[in-house]
Amino acid sequence: MSIPTEPIGSVPRSAELLQEMNDAAAQDRAVADTIRRFEQAGSPVVTDGEQTKPSFATYPLTGLDTLAPDGAVIPFADGHHRQLPRLTAGPFRYQVHADHYLRAAQRHATVPVKQAVIAPSALSLLYPADGLDDYPRDKFLQDLVAESEADIRRCLEAGAHVVQLDFTEGRLALKLDPSGGVLADFLALITRVLERFTEDERARIGVHTCPGGDQDSTHSLDIDYAGLLPGLLGLPVGNFYVQLASEPDPERVLRLAAEHLRPDARIFVGVIDPIDPRVETPEEVRDRTLAAARHLPAERLGTCDDCGFSPFADDTSTSRETAFAKVAARVQGTALAAETLGI
Repeated sequence: MSIPTEPIGSVPRSAELLQEMNDAAAQDRAVADTIRRFEQAGSPVVTDGEQTKPSFATYPLTGLDTLAPDGAVIPFADGHHRQLPRLTAGPFRYQVHADHYLRAAQRHATVPVKQAVIAPSALSLLYPADGLDDYPRDKFLQDLVAESEADIRRCLEAGAHVVQLDFTEGRLALKLDPSGGVLADFLALITRVLERFTEDERARIGVHTCPGGDQDSTHSLDIDYAGLLPGLLGLPVGNFYVQLASEPDPERVLRLAAEHLRPDARIFVGVIDPIDPRVETPEEVRDRTLAAARHLPAERLGTCDDCGFSPFADDTSTSRETAFAKVAARVQGTALAAETLGI
């Protein structure tokens, strides 16, 4: 396909899997079925659908015993919230690395597999505001950068098509701190990690941004993209995945993206809204893609979903059938756009 198209990550878990999340056989069946459905939908790149992750954010913490439950709270527009754990002691070490999920997916896939990893900025929120005795914040951040690097590098070495950093906290940072200080700290932390990779390696790394998506709600859709995109698109990676289908003024966002996108990077624009229960038609996807092509060179354009369909394992607000129908529409609509553009 001359315009690449990729999923972002998660798809809803089956009822069987939710009942048997710790059963290895059930996990393997869920991953195999997810990849089969992606491939049946024509997806040229697949993921494991994050079937066996507890959430997109906390998978590295599984089994870590230096945590308390009362960490940072992430409020959503509909009134519900998610809460991160709080680190109680150092040193900080990932207990699970994402290549574990990648290798399980590769056993079933016949097309390239991408792997989503959590951005270090999200995990920086684990550190308590009042600090920790014998484990200063600077040392925690050093450890976090090393662990994040290892998470990405292990996936690259395992043959990931691309490694995608999930950075949903980008716009949220501006909600927490409108001055931009928190966002600047987040971007600086991600940059510290990316600087450890070569230019060729960074070409296979991407960053995903969206206003959060959980139980058909978001945490920061009301925050202006203008405060995020200039800094975000300056990150030294080869790919950016930008929520757009659910954006109230996509043309404005496209103008911003065209102004700030580096000449050596590709931007995958969201053409599917996972929160909308209605399945988009291929023609709608085509038109959204063509709108992006009016602002961005076709050779630097791709399409994606706005965000994962079920970033937290217990989110059943969207069915698997709806999710894969939307995937098929994205694939078909992107092909129609490429045909229209003659590329």
